[in-house]
Amino acid sequence: MSKITAGITGVQGYVPDYVLSNEELSKMVDTNDEWITSRTGIKERRIMKEGGSSDMAVCAVESLLEKTNTKPEEVDLVILATVTPDYPFPATANVLCDKVGMKNAWGYDLIAACSGFIYGLATGSQFIETGRYKKVIVVGVDKMSSIIDYEDRTTCVIFGDGAGAVMLEPNEDGNGIQDFILRSDGACSADATHGARRHMCATRRDMA
Repeated sequence: MSKITAGITGVQGYVPDYVLSNEELSKMVDTNDEWITSRTGIKERRIMKEGGSSDMAVCAVESLLEKTNTKPEEVDLVILATVTPDYPFPATANVLCDKVGMKNAWGYDLIAACSGFIYGLATGSQFIETGRYKKVIVVGVDKMSSIIDYEDRTTCVIFGDGAGAVMLEPNEDGNGIQDFILRSDGACSADATHGARRHMCATRRDMA
């Protein structure tokens, strides 16, 4: 019997309609189009004005199901990578399952920031390779505008909002996900979280 691998049988993305251009951003923080473009290559980012991460995920997943000719109840598992969940609990993956009608699936959130989708893909593929499941959806979604400090030009120019989703299904023709080599390094975690802590403290002071 041929080895079962996890094939990516569908890919779908979603971005909100609202465009936050470099020009508009320059009115919010001390920056300009030349400064942003020369350092990042970014001209615009999309912003979700209303709703949460699950709402963007719904748009991506519903289109994915249509593209792959999959009924919601056929999905076995949903892994949702995000650092901006709708709530601390329940998991945004479960909120998504309810909104889309994936009533036979179980799901969970995976929090690993920029690495989240890759980690989710590696995890989801193993449920396929073991033969346990036939249809696994991996979603990467973030509403970064909900946590960004728009007074910090070193970070606010980079991030926007959006969602992406893939369908994983069994493959026996030699294609599919072949392998993954993952490493993580938390040595600089204090530097990475300093800005976030500062923003959270400022928010708490404003609320006090």
